Amino acid sequence: MSKPIPQRGSNVSLPRRAWAIRRHALRMGEVQGQGYIGQALGVADVLAVACFHATHYRPEDPGWEGRDRFYLSIGHYAIALYAAMIEAGILPEDEIETYGMDDSRMPMSGMASYTPGMEITGGSLGQGLGIAVGAAMGLKRKGNPAFVYNLMSDGELGEGSTWEAAMSAAQHKLNNLICLVDFNNQQADGPSRAALATTPEAPKWQAFGWHAQEVDGNDLPALVRAFDNARNHPGDAPRVIICNTQMCKGVPFLEARDKTHFIRVDADEWAKALAHLDSVIPA
Repeated sequence: MSKPIPQRGSNVSLPRRAWAIRRHALRMGEVQGQGYIGQALGVADVLAVACFHATHYRPEDPGWEGRDRFYLSIGHYAIALYAAMIEAGILPEDEIETYGMDDSRMPMSGMASYTPGMEITGGSLGQGLGIAVGAAMGLKRKGNPAFVYNLMSDGELGEGSTWEAAMSAAQHKLNNLICLVDFNNQQADGPSRAALATTPEAPKWQAFGWHAQEVDGNDLPALVRAFDNARNHPGDAPRVIICNTQMCKGVPFLEARDKTHFIRVDADEWAKALAHLDSVIPA
């Protein structure tokens, strides 16, 4: 087992945090021999910026009332969020070996009733933004200045409930709501662009009354700027960041593989992937 990396509040770089999130996720995938590892590797940079730059929380008190809420609409991305929560000190690293096991606090699909720091049970897809809208409204009515973040997939852009929630957020002037769209152009039935996401995304959100940004979701400085802009943007509009990510980012032989919603990783390849990460540890 690798040595624990210093936790939030210490002088650890965002590239190192993203690297660690990828490594934790790979170790969990190795435990089960499967998992949505392509998505976890791709969204690691987004989670590094969210957890170690943008959001306010207390690792020792996941239910702290003043925390920013982080909702995982894409429940099958749980492996990625667990990796970030391990890195943040919300979950202990030694629980990696229990991933997906009976009675584990880290089931393969995220469930709020099982896991400290897991705010909602994600799925059916398309429901997370509606839940986030309700939470943002509640925080405003209580006078709580916290933000609500909702991480959703590009496939959820084809769900009618997503756009109903988007209209509601603009109607109620929820400027404490930040939606993060992981756009990796992959969903269960094929490329997202071949389904319903056939046109540029930012103009759609702008037409629904949102402040919209589109960034390279694997460019850490660009993500930092986008998160800062989202939090500090003046006015009443809700905010969205469309993050264009690469499936399997950070492990070249997996990056080169034909991409599908659930990539195949052979038994010997988990160790190979970890060895590659261990050869490129960032400062």
